[in-house]
Amino acid sequence: MKDYLSLIKFSHTIFALPFAMVGYFMGIHTEGFGFSWRTFGLVLACMVLARSAAMAFNRYLDRDIDIKNPRTATREIPAGVISPSAALTFIGICSLLFILTTWLINPICFYLSPIALGITLGYSYTKRFSGLCHFVLGLGLGLAPIGGYLAVTGEFNLAPLLYSGAVLFWVGGFDIIYALQDESFDKENNLFSVPANLGKDNALTISVISHLISAAFMIGGSYLVYQHYSEMNSLHWIGLIIFLGLLINQHRLVKPNDLSKINLAFFTTNGIASVVFGALFVLDFYL
Repeated sequence: MKDYLSLIKFSHTIFALPFAMVGYFMGIHTEGFGFSWRTFGLVLACMVLARSAAMAFNRYLDRDIDIKNPRTATREIPAGVISPSAALTFIGICSLLFILTTWLINPICFYLSPIALGITLGYSYTKRFSGLCHFVLGLGLGLAPIGGYLAVTGEFNLAPLLYSGAVLFWVGGFDIIYALQDESFDKENNLFSVPANLGKDNALTISVISHLISAAFMIGGSYLVYQHYSEMNSLHWIGLIIFLGLLINQHRLVKPNDLSKINLAFFTTNGIASVVFGALFVLDFYL
C-alpha cells in the first residue's frame, strides 16, 4: 500500500481536492439541494480514483524516460518496486471504479466520465509533442470544481466554471515552475516542456502570466459567489487574498539561476494555498 501511495503521490491530491469541495458546497447551497453524506463520499471517491488512475498512468507511460533521469530513476516502476503490469492493472481498476462511482452519482457525471478520464490520462502523452502539456494537466485538475457542482445539481453554472479556469491556469503555471529542474534532460530527450522549448527566463514569464489569468478567474468566481449566495460574507475573500499572496510568493522563491526552493514553491506553497482557500470558502457558508 505504501508503494502504491508513493507511486501516485497521494499527498498531491491536496491540490485539487479543496476545489472539488468548493464546487460541492456551492451545489448543496443552491436552492433545492442539500447536504448528502452519500454524494459527499462519492465525490471524494471520484477525486481519489481519477487522480490515482492518471498519476499511475503517467508513471507507467514514462517508465522508460524516468529510468534515464537521475531525479526520477528511483520511482517505483523504473526501480522495480512495482512492475509495469501491476501498475497497468491498478490503473484499470481505478478507472473502472471511477466510472462506476460516477454512475452512482447521476447520469450527467456518468456520461461525462469518459471525457474526464480521457483528459486526465491523455495528459501523459502531450509532453511528447506539445509544450501545452502543463495546461492539459491543469485542465484535468480543473475539472474538480465543476465536477463537485455537477455531482450535486446535475447542471452547469458559471461560478464553478470560473474556478475551474482558475485551477487550469494555476496548475499550468506551477507545473511550468516544477519543469524547470528538468530543462536540460527534456531537451536531450525531445520532450516538449515550456522550459525546454523557451528557456528558464521565458518559462518563468509564462508562469507569471498564467497565474495572473488564474487570479482573474478566482476573483470573478468569488464575486459571483458573493452575489449569488446570501450566506457568504468575508471569509472566502480572506481565503482569496491568502491564495493570491501565496501565488506571488512562489515566484519570489524561484529564480532562473536558483532552483533550490522549487519543492517549497511547488508542494508546500501551493498545497497551503489550496487548503486555506477551500477551508475558508466552506466555512464562510456556516460562520
